[in-house]
Amino acid sequence: MTELERMGEQAVKAKYALAALTEEEKNRALRLSADMLLKRQEEILSANREDLEAGRAAGMPDGLLDRLALNESRIRAMAEGLSQIADLPDPVGEILDTFTRPNGLVIRKRRVPLGVIGIIYESRPNVTADAFGLCFKAGNAALLKGGKEALRSNAAIEASIREALDMAGVTRDAVQLIKSSDRAVTNALMRFNRCVDVLIPRGGAGLIRAVVENSTVPVIETGTGNCHVYVDEDADLTMAVNIVKNAKTQRVSVCNACESLVVHEKVAERFLPMLSAALREKNVEIRADGPSQKLLPGALPASEEDFGAEYLDYILSVKTVGSVREAIEHINRYSTGHSEAIVTENKAHADAFLNGVDSACVYVNASTRFTDGFEFGFGAEIGISTQKLHARGPMGLKELTAYQYQIFGDGQIRT
Repeated sequence: MTELERMGEQAVKAKYALAALTEEEKNRALRLSADMLLKRQEEILSANREDLEAGRAAGMPDGLLDRLALNESRIRAMAEGLSQIADLPDPVGEILDTFTRPNGLVIRKRRVPLGVIGIIYESRPNVTADAFGLCFKAGNAALLKGGKEALRSNAAIEASIREALDMAGVTRDAVQLIKSSDRAVTNALMRFNRCVDVLIPRGGAGLIRAVVENSTVPVIETGTGNCHVYVDEDADLTMAVNIVKNAKTQRVSVCNACESLVVHEKVAERFLPMLSAALREKNVEIRADGPSQKLLPGALPASEEDFGAEYLDYILSVKTVGSVREAIEHINRYSTGHSEAIVTENKAHADAFLNGVDSACVYVNASTRFTDGFEFGFGAEIGISTQKLHARGPMGLKELTAYQYQIFGDGQIRT
């Protein structure tokens, strides 16, 4: 038996044990896990420093180093996320519907856990805690495969949580981290139907594509983020500058950062120089179409690839359009279906944008950076789903459940 097979069997045993836990038992374990992250903070930070040193030595880009980095604030946020999850209502057992058939059968639709959730992710060690917390509260066992660049950090976080689960009297196999960096193990996980019920990839386009194309386990696709902000002809331009600056530069290495700007030609001459001055403070490189480039000193010409790129860096593509309809068409062509925003004071234009853009999250007068389970009040998220089956957008507790039909009779037989 391989190590992965052993872990898979332990995860299957754990999922049945977790499904039987009460809400109070789950909440106590989550709060102990949050406390343990803070108690073992120095060990986690020490492990993370080793990962960062190895990443720098390997030439890891700054954006990915930012994703990898932990500090006291980020560990507090991880702990707060677990505490928030504990405060949320338990979705397991919720009755979604009840109806009675003419033959007297009473049919009840009840929310149940998915089972064993495999998660393959890159760079971000906070995913280890977030994934555990959400899977656990929804009654699922988590089988985690993080990137080798974060192995020490992920292992320290997993050890902390498993210690807390022991203290809570809950199976520590509720969360297991696959520590092998062998690609064959990752490939085996993608085909581990015998033990894994659902697989969720979190990371760059290459990872997600590899999982979607090679997995025989059902996949919930968490997509890349080529997120757009459209500045309408009726926009408050000061508001627009603030929104674009925040969406682009507040944290460039995340999937909800703005990568593409679309501007109405009627405001481009006033707006783009304002934005250029604001982005210059952050040394943002701008790649623009012809009309926009004329208004942006130092801007480079944009290629077709630029309009579809998820940069995860201080780079922004810019496109000028003549109408809200043209903006919608451009966004739907190049978007990855993640998050898009319109800045406008025109309700008809806002409604057209909301109804026309085919993305998981669509904003009016707000930054795309809010596409986040924590910001939506979910405590954390397992990822941002850009597909349409089962789950879409930030995936919280309810998105990590399925449902079961429970049927009550008094001796009925079918004729």
